[in-house]
Amino acid sequence: MLASPFASRTLALARGREPVVALTGAGVSAESGLATFRGADGLWNGRDPADLATPEAFARDPHLVWRFYDWRRRKARAARPNAAHLALAALERQRGAMRVVTQNVDGLHQRAGSASVLSLHGTLWRLRCTAENREFDDERADLGVLPLRCECGGLLRPAVVWFGEPLDPAVLAEAEHAVRTAALVLVVGTSSMVVPAASLAPIARRAGAWIVEINPDRTPLTRHADEHVTGRAGDLLPRLVAAAGFDVEVA
Repeated sequence: MLASPFASRTLALARGREPVVALTGAGVSAESGLATFRGADGLWNGRDPADLATPEAFARDPHLVWRFYDWRRRKARAARPNAAHLALAALERQRGAMRVVTQNVDGLHQRAGSASVLSLHGTLWRLRCTAENREFDDERADLGVLPLRCECGGLLRPAVVWFGEPLDPAVLAEAEHAVRTAALVLVVGTSSMVVPAASLAPIARRAGAWIVEINPDRTPLTRHADEHVTGRAGDLLPRLVAAAGFDVEVA
């Protein structure tokens, strides 16, 4: 087995009993083949997704926005959890006191077996009525006629946080509590540029957590992290779990 690239304190905290939080971003889903908004593969039909994931775009052309989200749902359904997703699920299953706080909306953490997932930006598999503001789960493979409408006649939209919208205050408060009470925070596959998600690691650091960044590239967080390990999440997280003494389920 390859030697662990992680510091001894990281491994001690991973195998211990104090809470661990993994903050995950689009880089984790990218290893399952899902395009990132900011990457070179982020265009959809020649359009920037950031121009479609807005309330203004939905008000202007709900059919176009729903075509984009129907495509995203189909891509997410076809994707499989990768070794990073499975490693985090294995760590939670064996040690307990483990929380995943993700910016991703694809549901791959849940499909991998993580039970304690907080989705900061919502999920593709939940809909919201724009007339009544109620939400419900919807995991259909075929959405049918677009744009979708509620039984009340109002337009339905994906229950995700769009650009220009605030995070749910209750969800954000729960995420902040999780990082404040964590001993170890793994920041995995995120650019650490999207606020308020990018504020969570600094909150954890001020509260005394040991911060480990796992990313192929340096980010604004890198110089503030206690440890930066360069590489892919799917390569490094299984090695972290194994080096901490737990079994690793591979993809």
